[in-house]
Amino acid sequence: MAKYPQAYYDSAKWRGTWEFDGGALMNQASHYVDLLDWLIGPVESVQTMTGTLARNIEVEDTAVMNVRWRSGAVGSMSVTMLTYPKNLEGSITIIGEKGTVRVGGVAVNEIQHWEFAEPDEDDKKIHDANYETTSVYGFGHPLYYENVIKTLQGEAEAETDGREGLRSLELLIAAYLSARDGRTVPLPLEY
Repeated sequence: MAKYPQAYYDSAKWRGTWEFDGGALMNQASHYVDLLDWLIGPVESVQTMTGTLARNIEVEDTAVMNVRWRSGAVGSMSVTMLTYPKNLEGSITIIGEKGTVRVGGVAVNEIQHWEFAEPDEDDKKIHDANYETTSVYGFGHPLYYENVIKTLQGEAEAETDGREGLRSLELLIAAYLSARDGRTVPLPLEY
């Protein structure tokens, strides 16, 4: 996924801490965790292993997560901050009985594979969904901030509400509980 050298973590005291930053899952891969829920559906349970393999930090620099969705589908996610020699791409591949999709690129900005048993008229729109970007941030942040400001000013409705954010946060918390306790954690969490 990405390369974050020790100098990145040493450049600010808060980086790589539990209190102010988070690790590979919470910080660098949180958008991918969100996409797993948004693209495939609600998660039934998660099983995670983490490690601090090569950085002098409190949190994990590497993690693997196995997921079972409520639909019965299963999948996995791998994330590391140790990619050599530089940041590579992040991708999500969905393999099904009647179709396969791979979305990748430096900012999950390219539909790299799109193939289904049954054609659909929306298939023609796939090429137009791709866009060029120079960073892992893509172009989503300015649009998001604009919506937040307009919502606060009463000029728009929020495109994403707190409930959506809580779903991703709950999945991340479940992943960390699983890694800490060495067990599969069911969702929703019991409070």
